[in-house]
Amino acid sequence: MDTLTANDAKRNFGELLLNAQRGPIKISKNNKDAVIVMSIKDYEELEAMKADYIKYCFESAKEDLAKGKVVDGETFLKSL
Repeated sequence: MDTLTANDAKRNFGELLLNAQRGPIKISKNNKDAVIVMSIKDYEELEAMKADYIKYCFESAKEDLAKGKVVDGETFLKSL
């Protein structure tokens, strides 16, 4: 993944937008990673994957509940 400083990103904003269409670009400020710039397509795919994962977790939890595979909160917290 390419990395730019915030100043470089500001100076070359048009180029940043073009390059972000090809892949995510990391922007750092004061030598610390600050943000990732990515295409709308990549962002929408990432959000769809997250939503699918949440749906999967919810469905798995519903199946476990139906099968009686449950743990009370205190036991769960102790297992952490």
